[in-house]
Amino acid sequence: MNACAMKYVLYISLFVLLSSCELFVSKEKKTQELVNKEMLEIDWNDIDSYPLFENCDETLTKMGQRECFEREVLSHCAKSLKDVEFTLLSGSDSIIQVDFLVDQEGHISILEIQKDSTIDTQMPNFDQLIKQSLQKMPPLAPALKRGIPVKAKFRIPILLNTGG
Repeated sequence: MNACAMKYVLYISLFVLLSSCELFVSKEKKTQELVNKEMLEIDWNDIDSYPLFENCDETLTKMGQRECFEREVLSHCAKSLKDVEFTLLSGSDSIIQVDFLVDQEGHISILEIQKDSTIDTQMPNFDQLIKQSLQKMPPLAPALKRGIPVKAKFRIPILLNTGG
């Protein structure tokens, strides 16, 4: 092969090589654009399945999972607090709102406890009792979004009957 033909083959090879790299970058870019578009369309505030306790059926509908989760949390809190004597001077019922997070591993952490200031005054250890109750929950599988474990925030109401 003469030198001119070698240069021609070299140029064609280089052109093909550069063109194929350009196509690869283009496909990668298109894929990334599709992924980004899909990520924007996902409703990250909505989970696909609720955190599940061992006795909750994972084949339940989403609403059924929610009901089982809420029932188990409230039942556990009620059992934990039933032996604690609450003494409030107020004659009305008090509702406490407990915001908590179930992380990707199924661990629970308290975010906020909203309550009337009289509860703080009359029962200063109330927050600690709620925290201990939620931290002693049975094992919990995390919420899922597209099959991936995700953090999920929840709120439960706790009604204190003052019986006055």
